[in-house]
This record gives sequence, structure tokens and C-alpha cells, in this order.
Amino acid sequence: MKRDIKSMYLSELEEHFKEIGLERYRAKQVFSWLHKGVRDFEQMTNLSLNLRESLDREFFITSPAVIRKQVSKLDGTIKYLWRLHDGEAIESVLMSYAHGNSVCISTQVGCKMGCLFCASAIGGFRRDLTAAEMLDQVLFTQQDSGKKISNIVLMGIGEPLDNFENVMRFTRLVRHEAGINIGSRHLTVSTCGIVENIDRLAEYGVQLTLAISLHASEDSTRMYLIPSSRNAPVKKLIEACDRYFEKTGRRVTYEYALIDGVNDSPEHAEKLSKLLAKAGSHLNLITLSKFQESNFEPSSAENMDKFTEVLRDNNINFTVRRSLGADINASCGELRWQTLD
Repeated sequence: MKRDIKSMYLSELEEHFKEIGLERYRAKQVFSWLHKGVRDFEQMTNLSLNLRESLDREFFITSPAVIRKQVSKLDGTIKYLWRLHDGEAIESVLMSYAHGNSVCISTQVGCKMGCLFCASAIGGFRRDLTAAEMLDQVLFTQQDSGKKISNIVLMGIGEPLDNFENVMRFTRLVRHEAGINIGSRHLTVSTCGIVENIDRLAEYGVQLTLAISLHASEDSTRMYLIPSSRNAPVKKLIEACDRYFEKTGRRVTYEYALIDGVNDSPEHAEKLSKLLAKAGSHLNLITLSKFQESNFEPSSAENMDKFTEVLRDNNINFTVRRSLGADINASCGELRWQTLD
């Protein structure tokens, strides 16, 4: 069985090259080529033919193919549907802002969380992505679009903290100075709230941004919207986030999709304000992305205005997130599901 070379740390490559009697600097050459997005060893032109053939016998290089690419006519957002080596499909989204270009990547094929407002779980969970498969979404989005990626958001298909080890390996690889070299403060990891892994993440001490898919301030509504939250009551989740802030000094972001008649009343806003009254947090209000299989509708402009008025009265630090890619199947998992269907 060939091994996945792109998921290896530079130190692991160096150790392997030492074992087979090669100079250490060769490992850094290979690492650099991999993080430039080469698709085979033949492209590593500063390596000898014998070494390239030897590497090809022992390792494989992941490289996804574009199944579909949609470009928004409204704001230039690009959505990619990638085919992986085993035929599975995942999504990535490239968004351009004044501060730079952000790519939202997937961490799993399908999802176990079952959120009712998200298309990612339709069709069920298939498998975890490797660190290389996450890295590929950054590399090949950058390569195809010609746009330099400055920020990475792990908020696509899948639950990042359910694929903890591979996600942490990815974050270390993408930060390496010999690779893409994106700083930890430009990485955001989004989670529905796997409490024990929030604590594990805090222990790593990486200065990334933790984003919590909250979407409700009380357990009954949240369990309805996010069935997996039965294992993480709101109180325990907020306590874990407080510990994360104390340990890392990094402000936690709470994501809240406003859904008409479900979580968008002034009463909901009051409860949310009490929940987030402490320092060390920021609230992102999201306009719900509608997809065919969902019965939910985005909150009306009137309800959103009333909701945000309550937040202001309670001095809650919040942002209404700009909706991008509304004309290109923007809902997470929607393009994949339509293609599979």
C-alpha cells in the first residue's frame, strides 16, 4: 500500500529520508513541491529521476478534480465541487473581501450532526477527510482561481472537531513556513459543540479562531435544530467556550442563523443577550441559506431589525454577516447533494 505523502509533516519526511540514506534538504524540496500543488512526482524537476521513481513506488500524491465550478454574478464568489480519489465529492467556497480572499473548506464527506437547516447531512456521513484532502482544497482553489488565499475557514461539509486529529494535522501543515504559510490567526474552526474536543483544542495553544454554531439560546430549540446538541447542553457548551477564552485569550465567535418563526423573536434575542453577556465573545448573525429540501425560511427584514435592536440595547458585540454567493447554491452541501441526486 502506498502512503499519503502530502499528509506528512516535514519532520516525518526528514526522518524517512534519513532512514533511506538521503540528505535532509531533499525532504524540504519535496515538501515545498507538494505545497505548491504538484500532481505527480515527475513535476519535481530538481530531484533525480531515481529519487522520483523511488518516491512514486512508495507514496501517492492526492489531487482532486473539479466536477462543477459555479461563479456568482452578484459578488464573484466561487463554489467548487471536487471529486476525490475514491469518487466521493466535497465542496469548497472562495469568497473575496476587502481584507483578502477566504476559502471555506470541508473536513468530512457528509456529516453526522444532522442540522435541519444545512444540506451537508443529506445522504449521511461517508468518511473523514485526510489532512492532505483539506490542504488540497486550499492549494487547488488558489491554483484554479489565481487568487492568493489569506484566510481559511473550516466551516464546509462536516464537523471539524469530529475529525480532530486530521484537522489538527492540517492546521499545522498549512501554517508551515515552507508551505502555504498561513498564520494561525487567519484560521477559523467551526463546530456544533463537541465539548471535550473544544477543551483539547484549547490545550494545543494554537491562536486560531473558534466559531460555535449556536443558532439557539435554549436547549429545546437547539436540540430541534441540531440533534447532536443533546450531547452538549447550552450551559456546558458556553462553559467550554469560556475555558477556551481563558486558556488561549482568543475571542470565541458564535454563529446564529436567523430562521423565520423559529429563533428570531425579540424574546429569543433577550435570552441570547443574557447568554453572551460576558466578555470574550462575538456574535455573527447569518442570513439563512434556503435549499429545496428544507422547510425553513430566512428571517424577514422586520424581524431581523427587531432582533438586532434588542442586541444593541444589551450592548452585545455582533455583526450581521454579509451573504455571498446567493445565486450559486450557496447553502453548505447543496451542490454536492444536487450532483449526487
